[in-house]
Amino acid sequence: MAGKQGPDCCCGLLKLLFEIILAVLISIGIAALVFWLIFRPVNLVKFHVTEAELTRFNLTTNKSVLNYNLKLNLTIRNPNKKIGVYYDRLEARAFYDDQRLGVADVAPFYQGHKNTSVVSPAFAGQKVVGSELSSFNKEKAAGVFDIKVKLYLRVRFKLGSLKTFRFKPKVKCDLNVPSSSKNGGSSANFQTTKCDIDWNIF
Repeated sequence: MAGKQGPDCCCGLLKLLFEIILAVLISIGIAALVFWLIFRPVNLVKFHVTEAELTRFNLTTNKSVLNYNLKLNLTIRNPNKKIGVYYDRLEARAFYDDQRLGVADVAPFYQGHKNTSVVSPAFAGQKVVGSELSSFNKEKAAGVFDIKVKLYLRVRFKLGSLKTFRFKPKVKCDLNVPSSSKNGGSSANFQTTKCDIDWNIF
């Protein structure tokens, strides 16, 4: 009889351990959901591009390579009085006419309460486009280029000594960037642009 009870006992312990782990995970999930519903990160942090300077943006003579030099000033505002934000990752990617131009990484940082941080990602280099971009000539004549910048982040929120798990929001900025060859420089004529945030719990 004792030999038969051994496996049953082990199974019972494994079942109990599984139930404990499941209960802990459910509790953590509920706590995270409550935090999310109370503090609503979507209403916390705001992103704006305040300056954009496009000093080089031209196609080579055979129209197969795009040369670019783009500099941005991006303000990140945390208006909350109690919650701080850890930016564990901030990767910026620039796109033109569905072509990705480049990637810029911003060093991790902590943002305190009621604080505005400024980061300045820059993109410079060449992009093989194969043939003339569909909207390039029209936008060049107008002196304004439609450029998209996307931010990929990993952030944590801090309330007192409590720190949340990581959120992975994506930020999209649709920019109309004047060419430096028009109207005395791009940064002077650029209009501050609010970015859209897509929050992801996991």
